[in-house]
Amino acid sequence: MRRRAFCIGCLLAAIAPAFPAVAAEPIHATLYKNPQCTCCEGYAAYLRDNGFDVEVKPTNDLNQISENAGVPEKYQGCHTMFVGGYVVDGHVPVEVVRKLLKERPPIAGITLPGMPTGSPGMYGQKTKPFVIYAVTKDGKAPTVYGSV
Repeated sequence: MRRRAFCIGCLLAAIAPAFPAVAAEPIHATLYKNPQCTCCEGYAAYLRDNGFDVEVKPTNDLNQISENAGVPEKYQGCHTMFVGGYVVDGHVPVEVVRKLLKERPPIAGITLPGMPTGSPGMYGQKTKPFVIYAVTKDGKAPTVYGSV
């Protein structure tokens, strides 16, 4: 009986790599962008390639959407995304978004201001670390959340 169990175990171990792993449920996000911006579409594609289900909504009210979400004007990126109860503004790398969703800090969200060269969805090579800021729910000044 032990030999039979051993043989079955070996057989299962040998064929297991042939079966695809069950994919995790995609993370749903809504991304608001300027209708003329193409880099935002690149960022949405980057997120989709990394397991996100992204709904893109063109809008001419992007500044107002960001401000209403708690992102001060000088810290805004070129698009605003809502995911898991947080705002993510700009071209924030997916590993930072995942960290936010895993740790669930008591903040409104995070932002990578501007359109840094080499950031996800943007052209060129990264030339310096990206500084990502945490924005609060109470309107306090943003603080550094991390850099990558």
